[in-house]
Amino acid sequence: MERILFGDNQFFAVNHISDEKSMAQSIKFKEDSAIIKTLDYAMEDGIQTFMCTTHDRIANICEIIRNNPQKYKDFKIFPCMPYAHKYANAVTELGITGTLKQYVPGNFFGSLFKGGVAFLSKDYLKIMELLIDAEMKMFKDIKTPVIFLQNVITDMLLGLGMTDVLVAFHQYVEKKYDAEAGFITMNMPKLLAVLEKAGIENPIICSSINKAGFRMSGGKALYEETLRTKKFRAIAMQVLAGGAVSPKEAIEYVCQLPNIESILFGASSRTNIHETASLIHQFDPVKQH
Repeated sequence: MERILFGDNQFFAVNHISDEKSMAQSIKFKEDSAIIKTLDYAMEDGIQTFMCTTHDRIANICEIIRNNPQKYKDFKIFPCMPYAHKYANAVTELGITGTLKQYVPGNFFGSLFKGGVAFLSKDYLKIMELLIDAEMKMFKDIKTPVIFLQNVITDMLLGLGMTDVLVAFHQYVEKKYDAEAGFITMNMPKLLAVLEKAGIENPIICSSINKAGFRMSGGKALYEETLRTKKFRAIAMQVLAGGAVSPKEAIEYVCQLPNIESILFGASSRTNIHETASLIHQFDPVKQH
């Protein structure tokens, strides 16, 4: 993984500071061309990996990337799935049955209702595989070396003790897509312990890591201890702690931590992208190649 990853929150009106900024970003990125222009700004600063949800509009971005193979020859995408809002909206509009019909292929859907709940329980891992395939269609012919499970699902499975689904996700993306599995979580120490126990070695875990302890379940000290003593590949997100820490102070803190393989950030302007990338290079003990 590259040291710096570029995120997509700003493109889809997710702002941890204010609703007003969310609205402004929503207007700014109404057109796909504005998203592409911002990705190009990131590339100017040497950032070649885009970590994004499977939002419907990402399909348009993928199409543009596919149509410009020379320009984006070194460009990679780390898909994060599922895009929960997509399914929530579908359930609201179509109901649970309608949502399954939309996202699960026909033959399987027919079998599901013949077998009823017993079938659903028996084959929920197969349903997961089909949903992964549905989400991955938009990334055809694009490099996706790491595929992430979103924190809303990771942490739900963690809470329910459904480790078998986490392991199955890990195995399936490796087998079907020749990719590594990544897990996004709001409880990095607990997730790591569960994955280690399940035999997943040196996992990729993306979690909030910041000086303010923002969204770090278990507390900052436990995270720092885990980074010092455990073997895994950490990706730090929400490093600015929702705006509670200045960029300089935030980046300096994260860069001095051990075992942070990558830093994920999102920004909506060329200036902010350049400033953040420059700060990472300034404070980074990891040499760029």
